[in-house]
Amino acid sequence: MIIYEVVTEDVAGVLAAEAGGAHRIEFCSALDVGGLTPSIGMVQEALRQREAIPIMVMIRPRAGDFCYTDTEFATMLADIDAIKSTGAEGVVFGILNPDGTVDRERTNQLVLRARPMLVTFHRAFDMTVDPYDALEALIDVGIDRVLTSGQEATAIKGMTCIQKLVQQADGRITILAGSGIRPANVQKLVVQTGVQEVHGSAFAKTSSAMTYRNPRLTMGDPDSDEYALRVTDERKVRKMVEVLGRV
Repeated sequence: MIIYEVVTEDVAGVLAAEAGGAHRIEFCSALDVGGLTPSIGMVQEALRQREAIPIMVMIRPRAGDFCYTDTEFATMLADIDAIKSTGAEGVVFGILNPDGTVDRERTNQLVLRARPMLVTFHRAFDMTVDPYDALEALIDVGIDRVLTSGQEATAIKGMTCIQKLVQQADGRITILAGSGIRPANVQKLVVQTGVQEVHGSAFAKTSSAMTYRNPRLTMGDPDSDEYALRVTDERKVRKMVEVLGRV
């Protein structure tokens, strides 16, 4: 069976993904900047309402690069402690040195702090200077899974690298392919790379319930439509699961 992990940014998304047949959740906030740590209240409510689907929670203190200050690193440790207390199944993080290598020492500290939860290294991996050296570093420090697009904008473009990573991993770590994966291309990706897990969103747009809309300002990007809400579409999740079931 090919595992389908759905990334969501709200409790409703967790429930829609589970109803659609997803196998695992990556839960975060602020996906427009690549994902940040969600509030503890959101995590608690997602865990309370889900039936059984495992939830992996993003640990990322800010947008931007993955080279963190001592204060930011301390925040990551504190967030891991908080998430562990909720009963979530795992956490997702990534931390690099300025030279584009994996920060082994700090990554190991995060892994040890997170246990017995599962740990995924996110697409900070795709910003490393050498993905094959980076993979060995992650194996050495005990990471369970790495999310990657093969260091390209999409996993389809990065298939050659992903295939090599799967072969190199040889069962020592799970390669989770993500970015730009759709029902129309996932079969090609799985067949050509050998990955057994894929990651993606299943978003659709819906209109805000607000009937009054102040036309004089916005709360964020002035060019965005804050009344067009992004939601996880159960039907899109189900479609992907159906396609994966035929691979």
